[in-house]
Amino acid sequence: MTWAKELEELRQREALAEEMGGPEKVARQHSRGKMDARARLDALCDPGSFREIGKIAGKGHYDENGDLTGVTPAPFLFGKATVHGRPIVATADDFTIRGGAADAGIARKMVQAEKMAHELRLPIVKMIDGTGGGGSVKTLEQIGATYIPAVPGWGDVVTNLDTVPVVALALGPTAGLGAARIAASHYSIMVRGLSQLFAAGPAVVDGLGEGYKSSADHQQAKEELGGVDIHTRNGVVDDEVATEAEAFARARHFLSFMPEHVGQLARRAQTGDPVERREDALLSLVPRDEKQVYSMRRAMEMILDQGTVFEIGRNWGRAAITALARLNGWPVAVVASDPSYLGGSWEAKTSEKVERFVKLADQFRLPIVHLVDNPGFMIGREAEMAGTIRYGVAAMNAIYRASVPLASVVMRRAYGIAGSAMSNADTYQYRFCWPSGDWGSLPIAGGVEVAYKSDLEASDDPQAELARIRKRLAKVTSPFRSAERFNVEDIIDPRDTRPLLCEFADLAWRKLGAEL
Repeated sequence: MTWAKELEELRQREALAEEMGGPEKVARQHSRGKMDARARLDALCDPGSFREIGKIAGKGHYDENGDLTGVTPAPFLFGKATVHGRPIVATADDFTIRGGAADAGIARKMVQAEKMAHELRLPIVKMIDGTGGGGSVKTLEQIGATYIPAVPGWGDVVTNLDTVPVVALALGPTAGLGAARIAASHYSIMVRGLSQLFAAGPAVVDGLGEGYKSSADHQQAKEELGGVDIHTRNGVVDDEVATEAEAFARARHFLSFMPEHVGQLARRAQTGDPVERREDALLSLVPRDEKQVYSMRRAMEMILDQGTVFEIGRNWGRAAITALARLNGWPVAVVASDPSYLGGSWEAKTSEKVERFVKLADQFRLPIVHLVDNPGFMIGREAEMAGTIRYGVAAMNAIYRASVPLASVVMRRAYGIAGSAMSNADTYQYRFCWPSGDWGSLPIAGGVEVAYKSDLEASDDPQAELARIRKRLAKVTSPFRSAERFNVEDIIDPRDTRPLLCEFADLAWRKLGAEL
């Protein structure tokens, strides 16, 4: 006797699961320009690597004789896969089944996926589309009662944030628990025109009468309430992309910089970029006129391994650029001032962005490179209203708490408390300064007339006296005067920045390797 009959039933159930919500609902998903859950898993993972777990879970339908007539599959798929040959846990919500909502029994699949990630120390990628595991009003009627809200397994979500890389892709309207799962990640992406994110959707918000009335057009209402232009600019979501394919590519790229778990080191890659490459264009990058801006992103491309810069959070906290990149093949985390936005001054959102990024680098043991042109914290009433100093100090505290090696390059300005947040001054300063360096407790240009008020009032020609004072101070502010007192360690030819930072990366990874 064999078990052929049971195997036949297994194949039947697997075939039913592969139908997802049925041909009509799958076609509707595709008509909206969205891939279905199974196609998404195939696109994210290395070809043929996805092994599904709990494939036949769902709600079976039976006739009066107890024979199977159909199955409503679970609207959540997960399994083991590989990305770049390295194991991960891959998950996908299936919007074709109840909009991605799940009852308590099927929600156990989601809990098991989270447990698998941290117990086996595997990165987890979540493709979220819909409520992402939440219930619905109809569910309450079916139960016959309401319940005090709780999220089973959320402790596992928190544990994963402490132990493994977590990537979340918003691939449709995500509300409630789905939105929370997007935010509970180390790296998140939205697709323009496809993704929206909100604690509650437009219909619920309108129904509560909170003073906001959404547009009559359903798609426009979703965009107005929680579209890409909102959440990739307020810091809830890191990045936006144009297509799902781009979202999968960026998720895979992010993971290429990451270790598989805390306690393991990220991997070196061969980039083919010579360590001794010296770019002449760096000599004229920083203009002599302090009011002129320049492209920090261009500087990064010239200094870091070519083609490796992976910027994160480009559309929010824009006075600082945060990126993963490589130096001599070693992965590093880069924080760089952007003088083209607010002159590089850190406002509240920029400080929040720097804090989060530095914590990410420290958690996953990536050395930090800080390219500095920081005139200080943003000032003025609006900055005070935003609580800039609190966020700024939190960013500075993150830099002081970080235990990974950090190298800073002062390219131009470093003023005030924000300027001092370039590195931990209580540790060895692995620091280089360009001849264009300009630093101090406050910009001299803005304080001369106050500091020399009496001299100017006593002068027969205040403007000429002011010019003479500025000329004297220009000599005092020379970076070479600071170097005389060893207030700065080294002033370098800008073209030497790459070779010196590659040397730093070699030494930093030597130290990190000794930690294991």
